[in-house]
Amino acid sequence: MKYRPSRRTKRLTIGAVVVLALAGMNAPAMYRFGSAQYHAYKINQPEYKAENGKWELLDIPEEFRLNTIHGALLHTGKVLLVAGSGNNQKNFNAKKFTSVLWNPADNTFKKIHTPKDLFCSGHTQLGNGNLLVAGGTKRYEKLKGDVTKAGGLMIVHNEDPDKPITLPAGTRFTGKENGKTFVSKDPVLVDPAKKIFDKKTGAFLRTEAGLGRIYVEAEKSGAEYETGTEDNYRVQGLKGSDTRNVYGIAQKLALDKKDFQGIKDAFEFDPVAEKYIKVDPMNEARWYPTLTTMSDGKVLSMSGLDEIGQLVPGKNEVYDPETKSWEYAEKIRQFPTYPAVFLLPNGKYFYSGANAGYGPDDVGRDPGLWDFETNRFKKIPGMSDPKLLETAGTVMLPPAQDQKFMVIGGGGVGESRDSSKKTRIVDLKDDAPEFTDGPELSEGTRYPQSSILPDDTVLITGGSNDYRGRGGSNILQARIYDTESNSLRRVADPLVGRNYHSGSILLPDGRLMIFGSDSLYADEANTKPGTFDQRIEIYTPPYLYGEGEKHRPELAGADETMSVGRGESATFTSKDAASLKTARLIRPSATTHVTDVDQRSIDVDLKKTGDGEIEVTVPQNRNLVPSGWYMLFVTDDKGTPSKAVWVEVP
Repeated sequence: MKYRPSRRTKRLTIGAVVVLALAGMNAPAMYRFGSAQYHAYKINQPEYKAENGKWELLDIPEEFRLNTIHGALLHTGKVLLVAGSGNNQKNFNAKKFTSVLWNPADNTFKKIHTPKDLFCSGHTQLGNGNLLVAGGTKRYEKLKGDVTKAGGLMIVHNEDPDKPITLPAGTRFTGKENGKTFVSKDPVLVDPAKKIFDKKTGAFLRTEAGLGRIYVEAEKSGAEYETGTEDNYRVQGLKGSDTRNVYGIAQKLALDKKDFQGIKDAFEFDPVAEKYIKVDPMNEARWYPTLTTMSDGKVLSMSGLDEIGQLVPGKNEVYDPETKSWEYAEKIRQFPTYPAVFLLPNGKYFYSGANAGYGPDDVGRDPGLWDFETNRFKKIPGMSDPKLLETAGTVMLPPAQDQKFMVIGGGGVGESRDSSKKTRIVDLKDDAPEFTDGPELSEGTRYPQSSILPDDTVLITGGSNDYRGRGGSNILQARIYDTESNSLRRVADPLVGRNYHSGSILLPDGRLMIFGSDSLYADEANTKPGTFDQRIEIYTPPYLYGEGEKHRPELAGADETMSVGRGESATFTSKDAASLKTARLIRPSATTHVTDVDQRSIDVDLKKTGDGEIEVTVPQNRNLVPSGWYMLFVTDDKGTPSKAVWVEVP
C-alpha cells in the first residue's frame, strides 16, 4: 500500500522547507547576530579584560555634547573640553563658542563661558596650575569656488616718524595704476616710522616706514576686480600730511582660496575659579600654533596662520606668566603649523618633524635639535617616510630621563592619500642620534593618538588610513607599546573611529579618555558630508583588571595642596609599601591635532623607609621637571598603578 502524507504533514513539511530556505537566505545576518552576541560576551570575560582592557562609551547628557577639538586635564582632576566654534561656520557666524568642564570622579558636566573662538588655538600647562590658551579663529576659510570678491594682503606704510596711525575697518584703498578700490575688513594700528641715524656723525639720514598688515576685499564681486601685479594704493579719507605719509602696497589681489585666519587673543583658564581670564594678546595672530614650556617657566609660541591667513614667518614669541605679557623672541625659526616641539633635559628643544599641516613642503619640516640660545638647528638623520610626517603623532617615551622619542604614522602634505605605518624611535642621549624604525602599525595611519601610562607603556589608538577618514578608512584598533621590549601588542578594539580633531588623555585614576573625530565624509563612497563625532570613550587598561582589579596599591598621607620642590622629598604611607616598584610624576596632557607636547613621565626616586612608609624625591633638573602640577603614580611589582596623588612642583 502506497504511503500518502496527511494534509497536516504536508503543511509541516512545506513550513520546514520555507524555514530552511529563509534561514539560508538570512544566514549572513544570523551569523552576524551570533558573532556580535559572542563578541559582546567575549570582551566582557575577566580573562579577556585582564589581557586586553575594555572600552566603554561615556554617558553625556545631550546639552553638554560638543565638537571637542581641544582637551586638557587640570590639577583639580577635571578635564576642560574646548570646541570654540567646533569647525562649524554656522556657530562661528552666530558667535556660539563652547567649552565644557567634565569631572571624571562623578561624571558631571558644566558649561564654561568662552569669550572668543578658541577653535584651533594653542595651549600649555603653566607653573601656577592655570592653562594658557592663545590664538584661535578670526575668519573661516573660503574655497576658490566660494570666493566672490577679490582680496588679499595689503601692507600699510606709515612714513611719519612722529606718530602712529590707526585705520578703522572699512578703510578704502584705491590703486594708483589699476584704479580699483579695496576695503579693509579689520582695524589696523601702524607704528611710526623708525628714524635711522649715521653712527659716525650722529646725523639723521632717513626713516624706515612703520608697517601694518591688513586683509582687504574688492568693493564689488567679480573677476574683473582682480589685480595682476603690485600696485601702490591711496588711502581714502586722510587729511594733511597723512595723505603723503600713509599708503598701501599690495601684490596680486585675486579670487584664490582664502585660508583660515588667526587671532592674537590669549587667556589663562583658572581651574579653581573655572573661568577664562583675559591676558595681554600675542604680538602675532595665530591659528594652529604650538605653545611649549621653557625652562624658566615662560612659554614659547610658534608658528600658526596670521590674521591674513599666511604662515607666521618664524616670528616666535614668549609669554611671561608673571607680567601676563608677550615679547618677540630674538630667535627666528620657521615651522609648519602645530609643530611637535619638546623641551629637553639639557634645555634644548627637539622637533620631531611631525606637524598638522599648513606651510611650505620644503621649509622647516626636517626633524632636529634646536639650541634656542644660539638659534642653531642640527638635523637628525634616519627618519623613514620623511615626506609623510604631516598628522603624525609624537610621544616622549617614559621615563623622560631616557630622552627617547617615538614618531608614529603620519601622511603626505595636504589632502594626500599617502600615509605611513612606521614608528620611528630616536635616542637623544646618543652623541650622534639617528632615527631607527620601531615596530610597524598594521597600516598607514594619520592622526594616531598616544598617551603615556603609569607602567611605562604607551597606548596608541585610532587614526585613519586616508585624509580625514576619507573612504571609510578609520582604523578601529588599539595597541600598547612596551618600552622595554620595543614591541607593540594589540589590545581591545575601540568602539568609535577617530581621525581629524581627536585626542586622548590619561586620567588620574589610570584610565584614558578619547574624544573627537571630524570625518570629511560619512560613507565609504565619499558622497555624503561627514558629521563631527561627539562621543567620548573611556579605555580601562589591562593593568586594572585581573590582579589589578582584586588589589590596587594605595597612597596616603597627601593633602590637596602638596608641594614638593626640585631636589626635595615627600613621605607617604602605604599598606602596599613592600610591593611597590616604581614612582612616576606624569605631567597632565593638553592635546589637540595630534600634538601634545606637555605630557611626560618622570622617574622619581622611591625609597622604602619602613613601617609602611615610602619616600619619593623629585629630580633637581628644572628642564626635566618644569614647574607645575603633576600626577604621582606608584606601581607595584605586578604592574598595577595606584590612583594618582596631585603634587605641585613650585
